[in-house]
Amino acid sequence: MNNYTNLGSKDTRSGFGEALLELGKENENIVALCADLVGSLKMGDFAKAFPDRFFEVGIAEANMIGLAAGMTIGGKIPFTGTFANFSTARVYDQIRQSVAYSKKNVKICASHAGVTLGEDGATHQSLEDMGMMKMLPFMTVINPCDFNQTKAATKAIAVHEGPVYLRFGRPKVPNFTSPDQEFVIGKAVMLHEGSDVSIFATGHLVWKALEAIQILAEEGIKAELINFHTIKPLDNEAVLASVKKTGCVVSAEEHMRNGGLGDSIAQLLALHHPAPMEMVAVDDKFGESGTPEELLSRYGLDTPDVVAAVRAVLARKVHSG
Repeated sequence: MNNYTNLGSKDTRSGFGEALLELGKENENIVALCADLVGSLKMGDFAKAFPDRFFEVGIAEANMIGLAAGMTIGGKIPFTGTFANFSTARVYDQIRQSVAYSKKNVKICASHAGVTLGEDGATHQSLEDMGMMKMLPFMTVINPCDFNQTKAATKAIAVHEGPVYLRFGRPKVPNFTSPDQEFVIGKAVMLHEGSDVSIFATGHLVWKALEAIQILAEEGIKAELINFHTIKPLDNEAVLASVKKTGCVVSAEEHMRNGGLGDSIAQLLALHHPAPMEMVAVDDKFGESGTPEELLSRYGLDTPDVVAAVRAVLARKVHSG
């Protein structure tokens, strides 16, 4: 059994909104820009508290990124806000040219990521965003798992120098990490030690993985679970240390298989420590409309899918051994 308790379900975007307001009180150089989604991004309290430091750009995401890049020249620390799909795919050229290339200190904050956006469907769901952003030189990519960790991550990126992509979501999910946690960019968090298999999870699937290890424990399977809240830079030491101990790995993420956390882990293991691996991720498909839980199940991202992946990789481990 794991030692983590659901402290009550909260949406991760609200963790971002609370942290942004607190940051605004602490640092007058914090500014915020939004592309006509103030309510959805939970940026309303910041806008009311600091009207001179909030900029509603309308449905003009490319312009928002350009404005944010320019503001950094004057020492401002801009946080941009819109849906993940519009934060990346719609403005990739502007991010590449105006932010990443010149290492501008812009914090690109993206809500409604993955399929758990739900009923809005494929045009609004983003399953490619982490891959797109991690490919950009100098870009840090972060995907926290719950309300408390999103709040901590938002505060951490404010003092990090350089461009950041912060990804969070719409639905209410279990809030189980500590409210006073230390968030270290690039440092994965051990949630449960084990010796049979390594499970590396990120975002909403961390809780699904916690549920999975309880089921696996009843079968006598000792699973190790690590929360990879930072996709780039990847905590290579945590990956290698765990897999050298267990001999096999399962990655779990609400993202396309290509370009996600599992992709980065597979590259690392191929170079330094080849081992059997299974990936719980979306397999080359667009999303569709449905409730978050329905879509997680349909796309193979639910607790039973993590359990099945562990069983599969353990069978491969025995065969390879």
